[in-house]
Amino acid sequence: MEKQGFADDFKRRIRETKTTRWIRFGVVSLLFLLWVVWMRTWWLAVFELLLFDIYITGYIPFTWWKKSKSKFVRSVMSWVDAIVYALILVYFIFSFVGQNYQIPSSSLEKTLLTGDYLWVNKFVYGPRVPITPVHFPLVHNTLFGHKSYLDNPSTEYRRLKGLRNVEEGDIVVFNFPAGDTVATKFEETPQYYDLLIKQYGRDAVNTNKAVFGDVIYRPVDRRQNFVKRCVALPGQRLKIVNDTLYINGEIREFPKNVQFNYLYSTSSPMTDADLKELGISLSDLSEIEPGTSSRVNLKPFLPNTPDNARVYISPLTAGMIAKMKASGKIKDYIKFNKLVTYFEGNDFTSMVFPYGENGDWTLSNYGGEKGLLIPAKGTTIELTPDNWTIYQRAIRNYEGHSDAYLDPVTQRVMIDGQPADTYTFAMDYYWMMGDNRDNSQDSRFWGFVPEDHIVGTPMIVLASFDRERGLFDGKIRFDRILRSPNPDK
Repeated sequence: MEKQGFADDFKRRIRETKTTRWIRFGVVSLLFLLWVVWMRTWWLAVFELLLFDIYITGYIPFTWWKKSKSKFVRSVMSWVDAIVYALILVYFIFSFVGQNYQIPSSSLEKTLLTGDYLWVNKFVYGPRVPITPVHFPLVHNTLFGHKSYLDNPSTEYRRLKGLRNVEEGDIVVFNFPAGDTVATKFEETPQYYDLLIKQYGRDAVNTNKAVFGDVIYRPVDRRQNFVKRCVALPGQRLKIVNDTLYINGEIREFPKNVQFNYLYSTSSPMTDADLKELGISLSDLSEIEPGTSSRVNLKPFLPNTPDNARVYISPLTAGMIAKMKASGKIKDYIKFNKLVTYFEGNDFTSMVFPYGENGDWTLSNYGGEKGLLIPAKGTTIELTPDNWTIYQRAIRNYEGHSDAYLDPVTQRVMIDGQPADTYTFAMDYYWMMGDNRDNSQDSRFWGFVPEDHIVGTPMIVLASFDRERGLFDGKIRFDRILRSPNPDK
């Protein structure tokens, strides 16, 4: 038989391709080309040739196993083939469309509850092109105790066109900005690297692996996922006065379900039924026992409270207080942040960003007289010893000027070896806070959220599970399934 030439063989393969495969190729090809246009990375179009071979010509033997004489090989490889296709599909959906996330902490209660499972839309703000493109799609940064991604190849930050920008009041999922350097044994805890350094010293954290684990760097898209409410946008000035938020000098109303920690006394002990009705987690409730020194010191603040009455501390919303008033349950109450001086370990001035460098800034009174300027792309600020403490992390860690510091002799800022009196920001920044204001590790602790850390916004609550309840005792929160995660918008 005469050997068939490439041209004749190519024509034969085209001719023998079934109509259904042409239809499948057409659909996949159209989706792929639309994705290439969206990405604005034209060299990716070369992979159209690969799709043509997969669906039409079949020169690359991806399906060699289908012709195997071994039933075992065909069976195993059919599963492998299905899993690979599923993982590729999941990779693209999770990277460019949306992804499910779990709420692990109470920082947004009562808007979002611990145990809520959310669908987060990445399309709204425009999906971020993966910075670490080679990664396993079903986990975040670890798989079986090892990194789930490759550091190389990596890409520069780029965001595809979305429907709109982040708006004031949005609930936003983002990568933890202070999570760039992590001590691996503390990565899943509230004690991030900067706090560990502040508490134990740099040498101890970097050398004592038995306690702190390895100290490693995480790329932007591999840092821990946080979810908070965006309360200030790029270019705005933020100030907090007695817990009230001011943006550009204008008061912002509290979110409907905002809550603060209160010290309060009750007419009878708080029962499990009370906690369930009010929505107070047992882990959030603390009692101050009668006869203790704390009770004696606090007596002037709860004048209508008998010495033997029950006194508690827990987060409460305005609605919860109103409900307890109506039932006669609550006797006296006062915001706990007015009393922190009575309790050891609550030096909020040294804990808040930028870590005690701005005098009397606290969680409840923040930003100074003029307010804190949130950096915007293209905004130029004057660099002084006073504001260097505020903006140095953005300049050094987020915008890539690692060789930037305040000269202790001249008191001038040096950037990349040159003195700098001003700086122009290359990115937009946001200010994020939790609705559970006194129990939220948010921007008041670690500062600005750069635009390249933004992941998406929650669109719907998929499911919700109360960790403190049994299966037949309200564990599944049916009333939250398919609800909006942000009723204030």
